[in-house]
Amino acid sequence: MGDTRLEPVVLSDVERLTLENWARRRSTAQGLAVRARIVPACANGWNNTVVAARLDVGRGTVSRWRTRFLRDRLDGLADEPRPGVPRTITDAQVEEVVVRTLEETPPAGTHWSKRELAEVVGISPASVLRIWHAFGLQPWRTETFEISPDPFLIDKIRDVVGLYLAPPANAVVFAVDEKPQIQALQRTAPVLPMVPGVPERRSFDYVRHGTVDLFAALNTATGKVISKLSAQHRAVDFRDFLDEIDCQTGKGLAVHVICDNCEDRDVPQGAGA
Repeated sequence: MGDTRLEPVVLSDVERLTLENWARRRSTAQGLAVRARIVPACANGWNNTVVAARLDVGRGTVSRWRTRFLRDRLDGLADEPRPGVPRTITDAQVEEVVVRTLEETPPAGTHWSKRELAEVVGISPASVLRIWHAFGLQPWRTETFEISPDPFLIDKIRDVVGLYLAPPANAVVFAVDEKPQIQALQRTAPVLPMVPGVPERRSFDYVRHGTVDLFAALNTATGKVISKLSAQHRAVDFRDFLDEIDCQTGKGLAVHVICDNCEDRDVPQGAGA
């Protein structure tokens, strides 16, 4: 099974022990583990064809790593740098893009555009965009938030969360909310149902028949929802809905309502406390 045309592979005790550790260790990369099995097999005197058949790899793979080992020994089994276009953007430029995006704004602007920042840093706009994507930066987006000025906010949060997590005995807790100004639309043509390959279709024009308000109360213990539609948006409509909740609640149960303040000015601001 030997081939006298091949240069023999002779391993030292240290090299053989190192290759055995690489082949056996679970943390070794799969490619390096295969190479660590190829070289000892070649050291047994087998030719490339036999080694390839025994290890289920290609004959060219065996030939390549045999040659690399004979030339560079153990160092030759490491991966060489892959060919390709050299890197043109330095770490300093990447850092500058990130720092300027986070800490600066352009003259007469609220945030950087990729073209403005590319001109300042000296790279292409596409490179700026790739850096933004890599670091999860989206300077063109803004979101809003609100901090409540209520000095009793923490106490109210504790009361609300306490009702959700540990409601009192003989009590029922409702989460109440409102969806105002729901448009009552009538399409000028019937809606065409979905068919294979075609989504549901509806005409773009319609007749608007005003709006309605939807009140809903979720029983946080059972998941039951009590709802009521109102043609108008008034405080009296909300109070009527509270009466509806009371009517549908069992006798002897204390009712706790957690709700947002209604948007109508006629509703007292304390109604949602």
